[in-house]
Amino acid sequence: MSAPTTPAPHPTTHKNMTMVAAINDALDVALGADDTVHIFGEDVGVMGGVFRATDGLQTKYGEARVFDTPLAEAGIVGMGIGMGLAGLKPIAEIQFAGFLYPALDQILSHLGRFRHRTRSRYHLPMVIRAPYGGGVHTPEQHADSPEAILAHTPGVKVVIPSTPADAKGLLLSAINDPDPVFFFEPIKLYRSTKEDVPLGDVRIPLGKARLVTEGNDVTVICYGGMVEVAQKAAAAAQAAGIGVEVIDLRTLVPMDTDTVLASVARTGRAVIVTEAPRTAGFHSEIAAVIAEEAIEHLRAPIVRVTGYDAPYPPFTAVEDVYRPNPVRVAKAIRQVMNY
Repeated sequence: MSAPTTPAPHPTTHKNMTMVAAINDALDVALGADDTVHIFGEDVGVMGGVFRATDGLQTKYGEARVFDTPLAEAGIVGMGIGMGLAGLKPIAEIQFAGFLYPALDQILSHLGRFRHRTRSRYHLPMVIRAPYGGGVHTPEQHADSPEAILAHTPGVKVVIPSTPADAKGLLLSAINDPDPVFFFEPIKLYRSTKEDVPLGDVRIPLGKARLVTEGNDVTVICYGGMVEVAQKAAAAAQAAGIGVEVIDLRTLVPMDTDTVLASVARTGRAVIVTEAPRTAGFHSEIAAVIAEEAIEHLRAPIVRVTGYDAPYPPFTAVEDVYRPNPVRVAKAIRQVMNY
């Protein structure tokens, strides 16, 4: 009688990762699959980035494809525009989203305009990655949330993940998109959670929101670092008998208005949560869409929970007052329920 054979191990299809590890994995997949992909920015090469999102990639793919730049955001974005027009797929890292401001001329005047200027003869497949948002007591400008500025810029897309798996799948879709994409990564979530992330070239389509929790009483719309805040508030509301549906937009531009409107039509109440300053934030755009398209379904005014019209407070515990928290979101949920 022959000896029993040992069954072959099942191939590993997932790996437990933090968000920053999932981003690193996505960049590794993109570099390995396409020689036109190049990564550059301040400290992304030898150091592997200040948050180690590009750790080990220069060693694996060489200095010609993963390289450091001077501290010059306008130069980083301008060079990327030229690379994209020349047929490459540039991935630029801006060390913090609040450092984008010196590059606004390149962004507003050039980045999103080439498809229009050339009547779609030229595309600009460029990704600009940047950590954004608060929650870790960083200095001034390191915690800014400038997504509304970019969402107001025609010709670019804006993506903000909230989980490790979404970060990988959305980033790979952004890299393979023919148009420029801003990819904002919530600093607070870089290493705070882990989950199983699919291995290989897996993509999540841009422009499709994620249903985080289901409920019939209130819709809470959020993205990025505010998703975990909304989830905690929803759990507290659920304990009080209020069903909260949390929607993670994932992509601001293009926005999945169908999912938002369908949820609000069902619940009749909407709370929008972002950590950017209140005036003219992206939350206002969401509120306007709901008011225009679903006002007949509303049973209470829309409520926004946001940051304040002041510079983000550096270092101190005042950050916990500025940044929306579950208590503020829970209060907004009660407000729309009691209207």
